[in-house]
Amino acid sequence: MAQSPQILNDHPYLRQTLELVSDKWVTAIIYVLSQGKKRYGELHREIGNVSQRMLTRTLRDLERDGLVKRKVYPTNPPTVEYSLTALGETLVEPLRLLCHWSINHFHEVETARESKGFTTICSNK
Repeated sequence: MAQSPQILNDHPYLRQTLELVSDKWVTAIIYVLSQGKKRYGELHREIGNVSQRMLTRTLRDLERDGLVKRKVYPTNPPTVEYSLTALGETLVEPLRLLCHWSINHFHEVETARESKGFTTICSNK
């Protein structure tokens, strides 16, 4: 019996990519940094509602993955600035398209949920 293809197993990079970009803090950081370089405090304020621990961990992961660059200036105390790398910049447009999709179509998802008796978690209606 032939085994049916399993998209996430047949394309191992797809699973890893989806795990990377499906994290809400990753998406938020990439969005904020798409507007230019930011210091840690600026990132924290603009993202909002993220703990320092989670922001630090996510920034380290993004730096490890080559999406974010961390630059330390020799001041006292040290000034740290974050920016997107060239690789990180390549994620901006796909994430922007996803954002536009959500703005244009998520009301349809909410309508479908409501028609099936599910409550809507968040609504701008």
